[in-house]
Amino acid sequence: MKNAIEQEIIAHRELLDMVIRNHQHDILKACQLVQKTLKGGGRIFICGNGGSAADAQHLAAEFSGRYVRERPGLPAVALTTDTSALTAIANDYGFEHVFERQVQALARPGDLLWGISTSGNSANVLRAVEYAAGMGCVTLGFCGGDGGRLAGLCTHSIIIPSKITARVQEMHILIGHIICMSVDDFIES
Repeated sequence: MKNAIEQEIIAHRELLDMVIRNHQHDILKACQLVQKTLKGGGRIFICGNGGSAADAQHLAAEFSGRYVRERPGLPAVALTTDTSALTAIANDYGFEHVFERQVQALARPGDLLWGISTSGNSANVLRAVEYAAGMGCVTLGFCGGDGGRLAGLCTHSIIIPSKITARVQEMHILIGHIICMSVDDFIES
C-alpha cells in the first residue's frame, strides 16, 4: 500500500512539474479572461459532468462566497446545481442540452462560460460552449488528453496532457484556484 501511495504522489508531482514548465502563459491568459469579464460586469457560468460538475460547483462557490480574502461576492453560477432544470431539460430535450438550455436562459453577451471536460468531448459541454460563443460570450475550456473538440471551440483552453482523469482533475482544480487567487488580487487592487 505504501508503494501505491508513493506512486500516486509521484504521478501527481510529475504532471504538476510539466504544468509549471509549460502552462504558465495559458493560466495567465485564463486569469485575464475571468478578470476582464468581471470588470466589464459579466457573469461566470461553469459546467461539467461528474467530478468536473463538482469542480464547477466548487469554483462557483469560491467566486460567490470568497476564495481567501474578504471581498464582495462575485456573480458565478454552476450550471450543475439546479436538479429541477437538469432533469426537466434532460427529460424533454436530452441530456446533451442540459447546459445549453441554461446558457440560453441565463447568459448574455459579455458573460463567460467555463466548460470543464477531462476528455474534451462531453456533448453537453460542447453544445453549451457553441451556444455561448454564438451569443457573444467568452468561453474558457479546461480539458485533458489532447483537448478533444472543446479545446478548439473555446476562446481560450487549458489542456492537461494526461489521459488519467484523476490527474487532469487535480490540475483543473489547482488552476481554478489560481484563477480565484488572481481575482482576489484583482478585486483588491
